[in-house]
Amino acid sequence: MIRLRRSASAAALTLAAVTATVLGFAGPAAAHVTVNPKEATQGSYGRFAVRVPNESDTASTVKIEVNLPENAPVGSVSTMPVPGWTVAVEKRKVDPPIEVHGSQLTEAVSKLTWTAAAGGGVKPGEFQEFPISLGPLPQVDRMVFKTLQTYSDGNVSRWIEEPTPGAEEPENPAPVLTLTAAAASPSAAPAAAGAPAAKDDDDDDDAGSTAVVLGVAGLLAGLGGLALGGLAFARTRREPTPKS
Repeated sequence: MIRLRRSASAAALTLAAVTATVLGFAGPAAAHVTVNPKEATQGSYGRFAVRVPNESDTASTVKIEVNLPENAPVGSVSTMPVPGWTVAVEKRKVDPPIEVHGSQLTEAVSKLTWTAAAGGGVKPGEFQEFPISLGPLPQVDRMVFKTLQTYSDGNVSRWIEEPTPGAEEPENPAPVLTLTAAAASPSAAPAAAGAPAAKDDDDDDDAGSTAVVLGVAGLLAGLGGLALGGLAFARTRREPTPKS
């Protein structure tokens, strides 16, 4: 009986340790800074939100610095006002220039910094979203937004590690926006097999001429038949009726 109790106690302790370990790994992985939605189309415009959860139990998040990737500049970047926060926009020179709607832009936004008003910020147990508009999105597979999250106690979380596809997620992953190629235009698709070839103007003219000739021939044939019928009727009227 004593051995059974000891075995049950050991099993319970092992289960508790495993549960704590799993939860310990799952907690931080679900709480890092992300960009939402996580996928978009190359060349398009979109509204995205930088989602910032607070991981501290005692301090508030008071500043967020989002760095736009240098290898994928975006011509148009705008922000939406967030109550209780101010935003600063930094730009950098780009070479070659970015073409947006026929205009050549020599500067692009390189960094966005949101700062909370005094006494404000993202409190423990809360999260905040910072909306941004981007476009046209570059012709790359993904955009990595390296982000710094500063707390009111001075601690800084550095979300700057670039995830590797197929590999284990890093401890401090940077927000990633995956970009897919735009779908081919339906007008550019090849003609379906067996579809009739398009007719040119000469074909239309030939068809029209043939129709006219056939119509005239039919009309003449009809007039000829009418004339013969008339003659036959007149001859019948002139011939005497045979006497019985």
